[in-house]
Amino acid sequence: MPDYPEPLARLIQEFKRLPGIGQKSAQRVAFYMLRAPRQDAERLAQAVLDVKDKLGLCGVCNNISDSELCPFCADAGRDRGVICVVEEPPNILPIETTRQYSGLYHVLHGAISPLRGVGPEHLRIKNLLERLGSGEVQEVILATNPTLEGETTAAYLSRLLKPLGVKVTRIAMGVPVGSDLEFADEVTLTKSLENRREM
Repeated sequence: MPDYPEPLARLIQEFKRLPGIGQKSAQRVAFYMLRAPRQDAERLAQAVLDVKDKLGLCGVCNNISDSELCPFCADAGRDRGVICVVEEPPNILPIETTRQYSGLYHVLHGAISPLRGVGPEHLRIKNLLERLGSGEVQEVILATNPTLEGETTAAYLSRLLKPLGVKVTRIAMGVPVGSDLEFADEVTLTKSLENRREM
């Protein structure tokens, strides 16, 4: 890396620590901030601080929230008999954009991964079990990612939740709409065949 003045070099290093930002992107953003008006830098800095200072987790579902309850848990119009379990807060948005789901959510903040040293005790499962204790929930939809870790987490949760008398379902997986079977991998096609439905 060329010898930049220390403040600029430090800014580049900080941007490089962000996911998906390499050396060139970090330099590009750092030089943009150098040229930008001071107010732009202050707004960016304040936005970063606000995220750290003003956001926390919903007291019920563990979603990101700026109050005790996230908008989903606070919405009295949501179906309280169904909980959709996801790995991370960003997983909620794709489900919401379908406009087909009106239940509640539960965010685990990870997935079981023995190779990374992440076991069930590292996930937010305890308060999911507490939520089921009310008797109001009839179905839990396991919407973990279609990865080895996601499948492991779904299998673990299924074994844990079924004895509680709640219906446990898994989102269907398979060939995406608009794609070509020629390009689908073996696991995707296997899931598609397993999740086939009568027409």
